[in-house]
Amino acid sequence: MIRFPDAGRLSCAVLLALAPPLAVAAATPSQLDPVVVTATATDRLASDAPASISVITREQIQLRPVLDLADALRGSPGVTVAGVGFGRRGIRIRGMDPGYTLVLLDGQRVSASADAIAHSDFDLGWLPAAAIERIEVVRGPMSSLYGSEALGGVVNVISRRATDDWQGNLIYNGGVVAGDRGGNSTQAGLYAGGALVPGVLGLSVFAEHRQKDATRDPTDERLDEQEARRANTGRAVLTWTPDARQRIDLSHLQGSEQRRRHALQAGTAPYVYETVDDIQRRQTTLSHQGDWAWGQTRVSAYRAQLDRDNRRDRGEATRPQQLTDQIVDARATVSLGTHHRVSVGGEWRRQELEDASGARSGHLQADQTAVFVQDEIQLNDSLSLVVGNRSDRHPEFGWHHSPRAYAVWHANEAFTIKGGIGSGFKAPSLKQLSPEYSAVGGGGRFTIVGNPQLKPEQNSSAELSAAWQRDRWSLQATAFQNDLKDLIQTTCVRACGVRGRELRNYTNVARARIRGVELAATAPISEHLTAEANWSWLDPRDRQTDRWLLERPRRSGATALNWQRGPLQAAVRGEYIGPQQQAAGTAQTTLPGYWLWSLDARWRITDTVSVLAGVDNLANKRLDETGALYPYPETGRYVHAGIELGF
Repeated sequence: MIRFPDAGRLSCAVLLALAPPLAVAAATPSQLDPVVVTATATDRLASDAPASISVITREQIQLRPVLDLADALRGSPGVTVAGVGFGRRGIRIRGMDPGYTLVLLDGQRVSASADAIAHSDFDLGWLPAAAIERIEVVRGPMSSLYGSEALGGVVNVISRRATDDWQGNLIYNGGVVAGDRGGNSTQAGLYAGGALVPGVLGLSVFAEHRQKDATRDPTDERLDEQEARRANTGRAVLTWTPDARQRIDLSHLQGSEQRRRHALQAGTAPYVYETVDDIQRRQTTLSHQGDWAWGQTRVSAYRAQLDRDNRRDRGEATRPQQLTDQIVDARATVSLGTHHRVSVGGEWRRQELEDASGARSGHLQADQTAVFVQDEIQLNDSLSLVVGNRSDRHPEFGWHHSPRAYAVWHANEAFTIKGGIGSGFKAPSLKQLSPEYSAVGGGGRFTIVGNPQLKPEQNSSAELSAAWQRDRWSLQATAFQNDLKDLIQTTCVRACGVRGRELRNYTNVARARIRGVELAATAPISEHLTAEANWSWLDPRDRQTDRWLLERPRRSGATALNWQRGPLQAAVRGEYIGPQQQAAGTAQTTLPGYWLWSLDARWRITDTVSVLAGVDNLANKRLDETGALYPYPETGRYVHAGIELGF
């Protein structure tokens, strides 16, 4: 039967009172089978979750340098880092584009800035690493719960929450990159949480400062391969529990970030210029959670805003841009007898974009509504089924339905089979839909205009998984297939190939199929030593040309040896990025695969003082030595050290 967390486990859980899609942080019964929430927006053990899901714990994050979400996710099954331009990174799940990964913060949407700002990875640094309790990664479409953007998967970052006892930590890390090309970084983070009025009022605060120097381009010392970054972020959460059945949270997050880069302006008279992006982000949330005799309710309202200002020391800067999301959502869950747990809910969302290139008025807006229903059915003691559907209404293309069905069968105490089918979608962005949108791309080679006739991009998926787990041993194999249609691409409609005069339009033209196999295993070598590994094979095909999709490694994987004895903890990590296709003019070329090896160590000197040190990219693998076509420039050998003070 479905093994929901028992009373003992829930008594030590710190629940997040957030509306759907809700993230409820719970105490993990074991590293192999933690309590997760992202797959159903309700508490379930990972082995019962109706999805392929993996969890990255706070202990894993603390052991290695994590400047943003991409660092935290590296090495996870089915996850690779993708380049999005300007030396920036995105999260690719099962070969899907980074724009198809929905990022949540405590179950709430993080503004998808890449839809409004070209080459944006601003979604990855909203929460300080010191404030993360765990990260849940769902591989596969989850539009039946989360709507648009969840076409490829969901990454839910769950924050730490206050208890009656005050506790916290202060972390400082610093590191240097081998050679004289730059890239050194520093990071300081603070978390503190506890009771203002025991049992009634609690407070959690987070703060972080991080800074990374630019890395010079090996082919031209005037240019930067990776940009310089400086960011400051803070968040406060006030929690009120008026009685044993209710919890109210008020939170506010605010951050500022500056990106600085030396780039080359292409054209008949190329020149080098410095560009600076100033980014401001804010999010305010009010939420209520109720646990009643008849069921549970969660309601929340939140507003997220991201501002970006650009300036250049030469040439024309990008105009200011502001992206705002206002969301109200609600959800109720009730048990109908002993075999059904039904959740129903709805969402209202207003997305606004201030951008002079998007419309003559400089303002674009779309109001969207959604309703969803989900039934968690216990067919017998060993077999469960989850069925659900979400209906989203968009002002431009009306209603869109995202059904999903997923079954979990526990053949015995150790062996579990999972499988299901579902669909996902991604709505065109405000810019893509605007008939007034016009922007110059390709260094002045062409102009792109919007298209109000676009349809949503769609994904139909299926997967089958088998898992075996006993004591500290585990083995899992998953086969999956994604069939995508109506993918949005730019196509030339006039003066094709004529520099400066070529006109392109957004159209639903592309079809793709991405299928593959994932393997993951954990094995105890001794009482203190554990081995972990995962491996993925991918077949990403353009259905129109039958060629490989670009920038998707055909093979990828990771391995780790984790050792812990007393106060000392250490790990050796390896990450493999396999061969991938990349454009080389009008042709395609195959880029060779490569390994990155890292070493981490942590020593707990006292109960409140720990030191950590390590080396990322031990072999100092530089991709510029084998080719300049890789989508993301990996950092060279990075030696880091830090200290953590707890209380």
